[in-house]
Amino acid sequence: MRRRHHFPLICYAIFFSPLLLLVFAETNPSDSSSITPINWDLYHSSDDLMEQIHSLVHRHPDKLSIEMIKSGNKGYNTEINVVTYCRGGRDSDDRSNFRILLTFGQHGRELITSELAFRILSILSEEQFLPKQNGVTMNNTLDKLVIKLVPIENLNGRKRVEAGDLCERRNGRGVDLNRNWGVDWGKKEKDYDPSEENPGTAPFSEPESQIMRKLALSFDPHIWINVHSGMEALFMPYDHKNITPVGLPSKKMRALLEQLNKFHCHNRCMIGCGGGSVGYLAHGTATDYIYDVVKAPMAFTFEIYGDNETSSRDCFKMFNPVDLPNFKRVLNDWSAAFFTLFKLGPLQFDRNSTKAAEKWVSIDEYLDGYLVERKNRYGKNMEVIDVGMQEIKTYFRLFLLSSVLLMFMFCSRIAKSKYSRNSIPVLP
Repeated sequence: MRRRHHFPLICYAIFFSPLLLLVFAETNPSDSSSITPINWDLYHSSDDLMEQIHSLVHRHPDKLSIEMIKSGNKGYNTEINVVTYCRGGRDSDDRSNFRILLTFGQHGRELITSELAFRILSILSEEQFLPKQNGVTMNNTLDKLVIKLVPIENLNGRKRVEAGDLCERRNGRGVDLNRNWGVDWGKKEKDYDPSEENPGTAPFSEPESQIMRKLALSFDPHIWINVHSGMEALFMPYDHKNITPVGLPSKKMRALLEQLNKFHCHNRCMIGCGGGSVGYLAHGTATDYIYDVVKAPMAFTFEIYGDNETSSRDCFKMFNPVDLPNFKRVLNDWSAAFFTLFKLGPLQFDRNSTKAAEKWVSIDEYLDGYLVERKNRYGKNMEVIDVGMQEIKTYFRLFLLSSVLLMFMFCSRIAKSKYSRNSIPVLP
């Protein structure tokens, strides 16, 4: 999540040319000798990773299922795979379930986050295990949960990184997906850098953000976590302002993060609101929208790794561990942290709070959230034609307006009729 900062060189006189040549040699982007390439011995390619995840799901149909959601506009297309974990044949759409939504790989260059997603799925399927894991206790915890997990949110941006653009965090047409959401969208700070933070032409202009909004609205999670790399941190709202929410829910969020920091981050992780901790405000982020609009009781951004000593040009090393010991440490520590959250998260809620709460949503949110292309149990696509969505919304608004007017006219006519009968004089 952390942005790279660019420090331009300013030349005052040619008398410093030897020094400037030395500095130029250190900072010239064409010098690739100090750029760390992707270590394919540690990391999966995006294609291989998704193939492995599909195979994992196929081996464990009693626990895992997967659906692919496609979307596009203006000639730009994308797809997002969503894995659902639900044990024991329970209905994953049952609103009494405790629901957790996790997303990884929102920024293309943060490969380590998708590796963590694969590790979590491997543990959920019981093909891998946590150290000192109590199987009975873990199963009792997981029996109560439905977890939806997005392994790679920004597939097109990830492809650009794999092709050699190691510093790319945006999607396939140059938009930062974590600036494309609707809360405080489009505001630019003084240090705004379009190569890092382009928010798009409008809120939810990007297919990836549209898919994730629909998923969040339809699933209605109790806990949302957006996983990034660039530092070690456990963030809660808000990103667009330097405050945290007030009241008991905010205190519960912070208490949960302090537990994770103590037991799994070894007190290294920064805790607090993203806007007050990172050093800059971020506008149009996913976590702020999930908390303020979707009304998830708990919404977090986790930063799982960062090398703050490396050059800002050496992006792969800055955002991803490059050696086996650190790679294993990150996956072990953070997978354990997530399973602690799976255990402690539901305990922060009252018994009745896991039931679906009545929420007021706009017509647009209803249609976007619940008319989403999905696969039914027989694998057939149930698609909504994107071209007609605006027309559907318009007709729905007109239907509601006309219904209100007809009801008003009907009530007025009844009232007038009663008044006329009561006002007729009685003949002798």
